[in-house]
Amino acid sequence: MVPERESTRERTPAGATAATRPRTPRLDQPRPPRHRFLPEWDPEAFGRLSERIARFLGTGRFIVWMTVVIIVWVVWNISAPQHLRFDTYPFIFLTLVLSLQASYAAPLILLAQNRQDDRDRVNLEQDRKQNERSIADTEYLTREIASLRMGLGEVATRDWIRSELQDLVKELEDRRRHDGHVVFPAERSERSPRRDTDDR
Repeated sequence: MVPERESTRERTPAGATAATRPRTPRLDQPRPPRHRFLPEWDPEAFGRLSERIARFLGTGRFIVWMTVVIIVWVVWNISAPQHLRFDTYPFIFLTLVLSLQASYAAPLILLAQNRQDDRDRVNLEQDRKQNERSIADTEYLTREIASLRMGLGEVATRDWIRSELQDLVKELEDRRRHDGHVVFPAERSERSPRRDTDDR
């Protein structure tokens, strides 16, 4: 006999193992959205905004406005009364603002350039595919034209048939002159009634 195991161990009823098994996500259902701590943004909208800013930074209008702002800043902090000046002679705050503007402008310009590079790459790929299709079409048309030329070389043209018929008529007339008899049946039928009228 087999010795009985410890009776203190609890037996799980049949079918209860499925309830205690940890639930795994099903493959036929979408995953629930995860909670993110960072804010989400649309990369396309951010890229379009960066392109607008980079486009504006590369215009003469931005340089003129930035020059006007710097001149007004410097003139105000030199000629205004002492209690109204917010940035004294070394213009440390102006330097901070300009460096901050430059530190934001450089990544925005790089992002706009990367987007432009991606667009150029896509355009070049489309141009390459279009060129391949046009080359294939040109080669196909070239083969078709060559086959048509080869086929036309074997086709009898109207001028060739006319010249062959003229040569045949000349040859038949020469034979008739030499042999003295009528070659064409139409001439024979035309000459027979004339002979009848001559005999009368």
